Amino acid sequence: MKKRSLGAACIVAATVSVACLAAYADNLTPEGANPAAGKDGLVPAFSGRSTPEQGWAYGKYRGEFWKHRDEKPLYSIDASNVDKYADHLSPGQIQLIKQRKGYRMDVYPAHRECQLPEVAEQNSRDNLTAAKLDPGGSMLQTAVFPGVAFPEPHNGAEAILNYEYRYRGVGIEWPTTTTAVSPRPGSDDWIMTMGPQTFYFPSGKLGRSTPNDVDQLSVAGYFGYNSPAAMAGQGGMQRQYFDKDSETFYYFPGQRRVRRMPAYTHDAPQIGYENQYAVDEANMFNGFIDRFDWKLAGQREMIVPYNDFGMYNFNAKLADVAKPDGLSEASRRYEMHRVWVVEATLKPTARHVASKKVFYLDEDSWLALVGEDYDAQGKLWKVREGYPIPVWELGGACDLETFVQYDLNDGRYVFDQSPIGAGKDIHWYAQSTDSRFKSDYYSAETLRSISER
Repeated sequence: MKKRSLGAACIVAATVSVACLAAYADNLTPEGANPAAGKDGLVPAFSGRSTPEQGWAYGKYRGEFWKHRDEKPLYSIDASNVDKYADHLSPGQIQLIKQRKGYRMDVYPAHRECQLPEVAEQNSRDNLTAAKLDPGGSMLQTAVFPGVAFPEPHNGAEAILNYEYRYRGVGIEWPTTTTAVSPRPGSDDWIMTMGPQTFYFPSGKLGRSTPNDVDQLSVAGYFGYNSPAAMAGQGGMQRQYFDKDSETFYYFPGQRRVRRMPAYTHDAPQIGYENQYAVDEANMFNGFIDRFDWKLAGQREMIVPYNDFGMYNFNAKLADVAKPDGLSEASRRYEMHRVWVVEATLKPTARHVASKKVFYLDEDSWLALVGEDYDAQGKLWKVREGYPIPVWELGGACDLETFVQYDLNDGRYVFDQSPIGAGKDIHWYAQSTDSRFKSDYYSAETLRSISER
């Protein structure tokens, strides 16, 4: 697809003319997507905001109120026919299908219904001239939020930051979430941690704010463990910033104290998961981008996870979805969409367990739908899938929280951020007065006061 641009003639000082904005709107959505269908029709035209069928309210399973819920797969991809569809799959997806016995992708009709609230769309238009990276190209210097920081990115850093700083409301709550790591080869023992979790997004309030307006705080989060017994009572607080590295505080019940964790960033292993799960692997990619050089490698049509309501079915049993050899195909849904390909190559002066990362970002929402890691020898190592849905609390903006990460070397996988088995849904908040969605909640003092002793 040929990329359209406003062009230098349209940008004068820090403003965009009305005529140029009109031309921009005719060519791209405010989020920066091409609204037209693909030449062969496999990718449909943009069709507008997703809305639930009548009767949906938070607490009801979302999939039962999605208007396309009765659709049947157009076709399925497995080891017997994967080569036929290779042009529309990533190298990691192909390897996953060939390597994991019985692995299958059911492909459904595609729907392009991810759309931001109107105020966030206007902010996205303003960001055509307002948003800027720092001189080093790895930090966001300024932008208007909520909205897409770089609707027409010039490089891979801008594209991946569109994902990291996407609109997710002012906060998200998991009454309970499970992080599951599949057994070692030859074992039946899972790692499963369960507990509450919240995220707070200071710039997610509908209106207009810049990083300076929110004291450079991009996201703050809390997680706690109720089980297993070996981790019960542990918990953490993290604050991530636009202009500096994150701050993490962790409560250890055996020591009855909160400890600052200055090195709990990038590829540091998360506590309790046998080196299967690094800090920056959470939610497809998490944290500072400074150790990699980011390249925008163009667009392609690709079969990707989309409208995966089954991954948010809090009434389902975890064992029916997370099986020893992978996630159940019945809970996964795939569609054909256009994606941006973003390649991250480790800087010669930096250290990281991955030498290269590749992400496939949805053009309509900037969500990271598929990701791949390469090891120090340049061999494909890990494959991730993120499972997006329209979030009706946020006016139909799409988000993904649930994701999976497969290790192609040892066969294990990590499944995280899902409400499956919890009995209660994830809750996105467009606005809230809850104290958990305020900056001062996310402190070492709060962690100490709420942790078990």
